[in-house]
Amino acid sequence: MTSGAQRVTVAGERPYEVVIGPGAQVELGVVLAGTPRAVVVHAPPLAAAAGAAVETLQQAGVAAEAVVVPDGEAAKSAEVAIGAWEEFGRLGLTRSDAVVGLGGGAVTDLAGFLAATWLRGVRVVQVPTSLLGMVDAAVGGKTGINTAAGKNLVGAFHPPTAVLADTDALDALPEAEFRSGLAEVVKCGFIADGRVLELLAADPTGHRDTAELITRAVQVKADAVGEDLYDTGRREFLNYGHTLAHAIERVEDFGWRHGEAVAVGLVFAAELAVQAGRLSRADADRHRELVAAMGLPTSYRGNWDRLQSVMRVDKKARGAALRFVVLDGLGRPGILTDPDQAWLDAAWAAVSEVGNA
Repeated sequence: MTSGAQRVTVAGERPYEVVIGPGAQVELGVVLAGTPRAVVVHAPPLAAAAGAAVETLQQAGVAAEAVVVPDGEAAKSAEVAIGAWEEFGRLGLTRSDAVVGLGGGAVTDLAGFLAATWLRGVRVVQVPTSLLGMVDAAVGGKTGINTAAGKNLVGAFHPPTAVLADTDALDALPEAEFRSGLAEVVKCGFIADGRVLELLAADPTGHRDTAELITRAVQVKADAVGEDLYDTGRREFLNYGHTLAHAIERVEDFGWRHGEAVAVGLVFAAELAVQAGRLSRADADRHRELVAAMGLPTSYRGNWDRLQSVMRVDKKARGAALRFVVLDGLGRPGILTDPDQAWLDAAWAAVSEVGNA
């Protein structure tokens, strides 16, 4: 067991642990002990880490091999999935075996989807190497790939056997990627845990209290997912800021980092809640000020008509009606359905005007 690691349990039909701390990856052999075979899915930049994971598994008696996929969002395509499935077949992966997703959020999304669909479901252990993966993508059992129509529109709910968030991996993470992950952390502060907001206000870089921030963000997600795996109730609140964010990512052909798009989405959602009379101007300003202090964008200039079209095929939409997670106060999330167009336009103006760049 990893000394000094924090452990968060995600409840539900198939409970599992998220292990957070330095050296957490060494528990891979413990988690998959007795498994005949495992494949470690990873992108090229993490070849060394994947090699270490394969060695850990082999020392535990697991026949392990690596499967390489493209880096970043390029991994999340039907073509890449087909290639990986063919590799699984070549390796003879059976229902007694397992998939390990080692990498950032895109790779863990893909690995989970591969595990959910191969032989109608095999085990997956997620080993996130980015802050975004640790606090969001690898936890909760949402898996998916992208299509021309939008992000994550093809996927499955497939909870992992375990999540090993090895914080040592963050030492090599570029600062821009770390900041991107902080967007999901501050989101958890806005919807549920005010202590997160206090920690980030005191140190907007997130480096002073990284372990506590990760643990608190994972706990917020675990609380929601344990109650609502299938995204029909409380779990929806985790999508705060994501309706516009996913549209920005799609319009930009995934050239924007996820956390950067979420940052703009958080400011937009706060402005929309002000227009709907549900959030105070002071709380909306706190969104903008804290996000900016963290070094994340608070504005985006794009084609508003196109963004709205993309939002209407978002997973959170219902029929022709747009649905947004908004706040009725800090820590009090709710749903706003089919908002008035004037409210939407005003919120868009607030994040698209030159003065907010």
